[in-house]
Amino acid sequence: MKIRELVHHWEQNAKGRMTRNLYQINLDMEAAARLAALAEMYPKRSPEALLGELIGAALEELETRLPYVKGSQVVATDEEGNPLYEDIGPTPRFLALSRKYLHELSAPQDSTNH
Repeated sequence: MKIRELVHHWEQNAKGRMTRNLYQINLDMEAAARLAALAEMYPKRSPEALLGELIGAALEELETRLPYVKGSQVVATDEEGNPLYEDIGPTPRFLALSRKYLHELSAPQDSTNH
């Protein structure tokens, strides 16, 4: 989801799957003031929900902005038959690690490990 789509999302009050992990962050004064403004504008959303959705949107955007680094191996061809080369930049590693941690976070938790 793009950051610009969040306002629509907040107005619809959709819910996503949540992890059990909690993250504690300190905000600078300007960010805290902006968060308070959003919380007042969208009272159906808690500040924590707003932060989670903002971080999620920022991470999605970050993923699309990671630099493509052209490798030497052709992995496909486009509709015009031009070769498409593997990406040897940070994107493939980021995606693989994201899948790894999503799998770990999605796995049922052993109740003795809490």
